[in-house]
Amino acid sequence: MSPRPHPPSKAPGYDQRFVAGVLADALSCGGGVYAIAGLQGTGKSTLSRQLVAAARTRGVHAVALSIDDFYLGRRERQRLGRQVHPLLATRGPPGTHDVALACEVLDRLAGGLPARLPRFDKIADRRLPPSRWPRADAADLVLFEGWFLKVPPQAQAALATPLNRLERDEDPHGIWRRYCNEALAREYPALWSRLPRLVFLQGPGFDVVPDWRWQQERTLQAAHPRRTAMSRAQVERFVQFFERVSRHALQALPHVAQRTIALDAQRRPPRLDD
Repeated sequence: MSPRPHPPSKAPGYDQRFVAGVLADALSCGGGVYAIAGLQGTGKSTLSRQLVAAARTRGVHAVALSIDDFYLGRRERQRLGRQVHPLLATRGPPGTHDVALACEVLDRLAGGLPARLPRFDKIADRRLPPSRWPRADAADLVLFEGWFLKVPPQAQAALATPLNRLERDEDPHGIWRRYCNEALAREYPALWSRLPRLVFLQGPGFDVVPDWRWQQERTLQAAHPRRTAMSRAQVERFVQFFERVSRHALQALPHVAQRTIALDAQRRPPRLDD
């Protein structure tokens, strides 16, 4: 495969008027937990940081969390890889998160209590020890972002045919994808029930995700120049772990989210004066 043109190394962030509009939506229900969904590279973390800063200017204490903060540790995923399927050793897809911990942290914050916020080191592929988790005091607004928030499981028949090389070559019998789908049905509804309002940042399709995810990796590498992030080839393989649920999310979430915002290939939302 010939290399694609490299996108810019860092997304500039969303227009401040757009951020203000999302913040107004988040506060319209009295604060609490506000969920932001969007495929990999959409800019969810960037938007969350901008919302925290914008909230601060209004005297609102906001805390940002990502479902990525709740990945299972490497040992736990390796155990799943041995016991269920080798692909479960790779973080990200449904079934590789500590859902109970996510529920516990959200409950504390939503209840006005201080909480320790888990952090995951993506380059080292491990959760940081609790002694290194930042402490958050009682928050007026909790921003929770993730790529598959509130995505329902697929029908079993939809799992029969592999949709990419990873599934065809490494999950030919569908054991991994069935496990992920069953986890969506079994484990995650408890977490989804804690997300009363969801905004979906809807990209133009899954085809832009490899470029967007590669941009994320370059930004991560630039922030940690002495460490080694993923190569482009590794990113191309990595996004295949997310393709099935991502494509399902693009179809399902507009019917689930309270608000859907369409983004173009440059991650630009509609102009506010259109």
